[in-house]
Amino acid sequence: MTTSKVASMRDAIAELVRDGDTVAIEGFTHCIGFAAGHEIIRQRRRDLVLARMTPDLVYDQMVAGGVARKLVFSWLGNPGVGGLNAIRRRIEPASVGEGTPLEVEEYSHFGMVARYTAGAAGLPFMPIRSYFETDLPAANPLIRPIASPYSDETVYAVPPLNPDVTIVHAQRADAAGNTQVWGLLGCQKEAAFAADRVIVVVEELVDEAVIRADPNRTVIPGLIVDSVVVEPFGAHPSYVQGAYDRDNRFYLDWDPISRDEDALQAWLRDWVYDLPDRTAYVEKLGAERVGSLRPGPAPSGSVDYG
Repeated sequence: MTTSKVASMRDAIAELVRDGDTVAIEGFTHCIGFAAGHEIIRQRRRDLVLARMTPDLVYDQMVAGGVARKLVFSWLGNPGVGGLNAIRRRIEPASVGEGTPLEVEEYSHFGMVARYTAGAAGLPFMPIRSYFETDLPAANPLIRPIASPYSDETVYAVPPLNPDVTIVHAQRADAAGNTQVWGLLGCQKEAAFAADRVIVVVEELVDEAVIRADPNRTVIPGLIVDSVVVEPFGAHPSYVQGAYDRDNRFYLDWDPISRDEDALQAWLRDWVYDLPDRTAYVEKLGAERVGSLRPGPAPSGSVDYG
């Protein structure tokens, strides 16, 4: 009999995310784990190293919530809108003032993918070509030139990235943690395999028979998953293909909120600290706004594997 790994978000974060951990919340514009990020803020974790290919609003909120001491990242910004102002206040000397600066470790997108891949494969580094004629190696001494053992060619190497915890949002999983994601993917699989502990957050818990009937959608196997959290609408304001659209209004609204520290802290009080869980967050959004993000029918057919 398969042991259930289903847990509440509160319990999963309390058990698996510890002060000082390196935490990766992955998902490339799609399926971003905002609910998990909010619970980490709510539980007041501290001194985390936050790793992510694109640290958009979720990490801006977490940095504003005081959980982070360091950011490991590639592109950084509010997609389609502008910058991440809570993070900017921590990394730009003129803005930091008396506060503690946020450490930063910057790579390209592919550099981050290569780091997760090396971590997942148990390799000591990953060679890549893409840092020639850039200034990233000067900005980040962990990006190092190496000589090929097979020719006179020189390439660059990046170190493996092995998060203590990787958190991935997905459409569905079974109770054993076999997790299915479809639509736009980032490096969720690599980040999960590279991690010591894995939390999957899903829109829907399904029977094992559903997973077995469509095996090509299974991106993360249950054998590496520690907890399964069922959290509908848990990726808002990002989107989950087939469940809800991206809330573009939220991204636009975040810019003026995040530019003002008092307004940002008020937002955290209203939408994170003063709410017990994601269910209360969805209720606060309201049925009209939630309904406006629901997709119409767009069936893609079914596959019978016999």
